[in-house]
Amino acid sequence: MTEKPTGKSNADVRTEITRASLLARNTIWNTLGIILPLIMGLFAMPFLIHGLGTERFGVLTIAWMVIGYFSIFDFGLGRALTKLVAEKLGGDDHSSIPILIWTGLALMGCAGLIGSMVVALLSEQMAFRWLNIPDSLQPESLNTFYILAASIPFVIATTGFRGVLEAYQKFAIINIIRVPLGLLTFLGPLAVLPFSVSLDVIVIVLLLGRVVGAYAYYYYCIKTVPELMATVFIDKAMIKPLLSFGGWMTLGNIIGPLMVYLDRFLIGSLLTMAAVAYYAAPYEMVTKLWLVPMGLIGVLFPAFSTMLISDKKRAALYFNRTINLIFYSMLPCFIVINLFAYEGMDLWLGVEFAEKSSDVVVWLSIGVFLNCLARVPAIMVQSAGRPDLPAKLYLVELPFYLAALWYALEYYGIEGAAFVWSLRVFVDTLAFLFIASEILPDVNKDAFKIFLKVLVAIAILLSVTLVSAVLLKVIVLFILNGMIIFAALKWGIFPEDRIKLMNILSRLTKSNG
Repeated sequence: MTEKPTGKSNADVRTEITRASLLARNTIWNTLGIILPLIMGLFAMPFLIHGLGTERFGVLTIAWMVIGYFSIFDFGLGRALTKLVAEKLGGDDHSSIPILIWTGLALMGCAGLIGSMVVALLSEQMAFRWLNIPDSLQPESLNTFYILAASIPFVIATTGFRGVLEAYQKFAIINIIRVPLGLLTFLGPLAVLPFSVSLDVIVIVLLLGRVVGAYAYYYYCIKTVPELMATVFIDKAMIKPLLSFGGWMTLGNIIGPLMVYLDRFLIGSLLTMAAVAYYAAPYEMVTKLWLVPMGLIGVLFPAFSTMLISDKKRAALYFNRTINLIFYSMLPCFIVINLFAYEGMDLWLGVEFAEKSSDVVVWLSIGVFLNCLARVPAIMVQSAGRPDLPAKLYLVELPFYLAALWYALEYYGIEGAAFVWSLRVFVDTLAFLFIASEILPDVNKDAFKIFLKVLVAIAILLSVTLVSAVLLKVIVLFILNGMIIFAALKWGIFPEDRIKLMNILSRLTKSNG
């Protein structure tokens, strides 16, 4: 059987890996793992551009993109492993976990080899034809793409090992490894610069980092599930559920990002590149708030997968708590953005961007807020073993979204594009909420309340744009935030959580006294 904490029953293990304090701690770890490399990237990029030159840096960014994008060749199997191992834990089926893991890793090994061969075969086309790389850099770039091809199996293996650790809620270990790997993406090239500006040398350093990272994940995988060393076996019966879940995840991961980036391509085609800048700048700013729920959502996926097998009422409780947490904690941020959309853009990029982009900020902020909420029912649907439903929803949406985006750009410009983008996210939010309530009946009774909260939030975010005077905006901000805090304490916090909060405040008051 898979190793469990000494002296604990299977039920204790299920409770242990889904307890609220562990999930909260893991959310912090996950958030740090996402944010710290981004901060390092902001710091490192000017030095890399100066040291490598614009053209070499451009090729390096393509290399980063290839490493990220071609991880899609895991065919969703990393996520599938997380889901199915978490289900096994929830159902007390510990004995079949090692076989499931080896079956998944074997499939991912094949996927890694396919991805490596595809990148290798496309390397000459990318270096000499598809990308506008200067002649002097083409041989160096070709070597770079070949080295990248060799890194793909390690990238995909890492996804598999990490998926297993996620199922066991080992997010501290995951991020202790992830953060150095993320930092190496930028620090590796910086460390090489004093000695060489050769891209192949830089990418070899990145490859070595990927190899070390894959081994670190493997090592902790073995420590978490020691039976992996004793049971090396592939079960053909497990291949179908792994590929089925992973396949739908892959399809959703292709179409979803396509709809995210499609607007900018169409703006560039139908309008001007200046319009792309006026749209993309606020988009990049507002969508950074996605990082806030991402750490939490990554932790919830395996937790929901376990709870939906072992305790559905607990899953529904966590669902509602998470929705409330995101709603009441993030709504004030978006109120600030919409209240000071013009002033913020003016301060950041100047009056021209403020005039052209402030309306775009307003519509996009509404869409991003809704998307933060929608991630909870979406992850619930995937945890329930239905990744096909988001993928099918995206397939149905895509042609309508494309047509609406085309029409909006033609007649209303980039403001119309921002409105259509947010309208699509609104439809997603309602659809995921409905599907989640059908899958988990305990959520159904609260679905209408969540829908009303969504409508209230949209009304608030639109109404604050009517305030023009800066002083009045500040007054409105304080009033609304006070109302949100009151609503959060009265309706957003569950009774048992309110008691805990009051006890904490009481202890703090006594200690200060």
